[in-house]
Amino acid sequence: MATYAPHESPELVRLFETYTAGPTSIGATLSARTAAASAHDPLIVATSTDIVLFPGGGRPPEIEGFRMSTRGFKELAGISHHGPAVASLLRLRELDPEGELWRAETQRLIDSTRAARAANSEALWRDTVAVPAYRGREARIAQLVDYSCALTERYLERALREPDSFTAADMREHYIEARGDAVGATVPMNAVMIATFFLVGMDTGHRVIGWFDRHAIDWSRAMVLIVGRQGRPTAGVTWTTNSVAAMILAASGQRLALDRLYIAPHGPSFKVAELPDLAAVRAFEEPLRQIWAHTRTVSELGPLMYEGYPRFEPGAAGRPRIDARTESVGEMPAIASPDDWFALNTRLRVVLEDPRQLLSGCVVDYAVDQLRANGNEPARLVVPGLDNVSYPPLAPHAGG
Repeated sequence: MATYAPHESPELVRLFETYTAGPTSIGATLSARTAAASAHDPLIVATSTDIVLFPGGGRPPEIEGFRMSTRGFKELAGISHHGPAVASLLRLRELDPEGELWRAETQRLIDSTRAARAANSEALWRDTVAVPAYRGREARIAQLVDYSCALTERYLERALREPDSFTAADMREHYIEARGDAVGATVPMNAVMIATFFLVGMDTGHRVIGWFDRHAIDWSRAMVLIVGRQGRPTAGVTWTTNSVAAMILAASGQRLALDRLYIAPHGPSFKVAELPDLAAVRAFEEPLRQIWAHTRTVSELGPLMYEGYPRFEPGAAGRPRIDARTESVGEMPAIASPDDWFALNTRLRVVLEDPRQLLSGCVVDYAVDQLRANGNEPARLVVPGLDNVSYPPLAPHAGG
């Protein structure tokens, strides 16, 4: 088959390249000048694991890890994922009910859960994990973890013994919502998931708020970029669905204008732990400032060209208020209080169904807002699903 190269007019292509294509174009020149004009302004860059502050003016960057590199995150995430893990096993069984795969994977989760339960203790959380934001709650956290592990083991062993009982309705009745007594559940797994998500958000928010406050950032001039992948490939690409954006906005005390925060999922990202030294982190500053400046430069052309027409004014979409009559939502609902379980459980559903959401971001915004409202003192907060719930001892085997 013959192939034909597209014809290009050199003169018209040169016109195109004069403005927008290449490092010497007018657009690139304007972006570079904009970046130079803001070289002394603080640039805050959030990756999937760290927040980096480039103070500006040639000063060295400073780093605050907020996710995978922080104490307690993975331990609590394992408990948070009990619910989705059991539901995933159910889906495996629905896809191949007579196969052995769902049984093997179920036994694997039982074994991991059993080992985690044996390792769990108040001393582990107080002396080893030792998260300052959890101080005073270690006994409650250990009780929650013990309950989650024992209940999950009970429920899955019943599923292996009585596979016909392993249905979506049964899982909701006896495990997720704890309305039934087939395995002795007294606290819904929903409460476990909300509590663990909130604890992670509270710890992260507590550290990030304190870190920002110590640096006395001028939020009116701060440049904020969130780069790279945040969770699943489709997640966290908008202001209202990016929990890191919500955390930074709340940590700033809402002093950061939304139009100074950009989400750049295709921007150059990095993991601090994988870089050899601070100089390697610093090498990212200039290209990241260029991305922020280019985005800003384009938006600033609007008022120059279209004075007199309605302007774009960004604003975090209000969280919808819901009640028992609400059938669907397009965004995460507002939470009225730590006991607003209809909204909290709806959020659990939304972070699963909405591909834009981060699972771990279920209640981060609520946790950070509560910290700001309470002087960044975790002890003053009510942790939903922990402080307002009692987790009884539960033998792993139902009836034993």
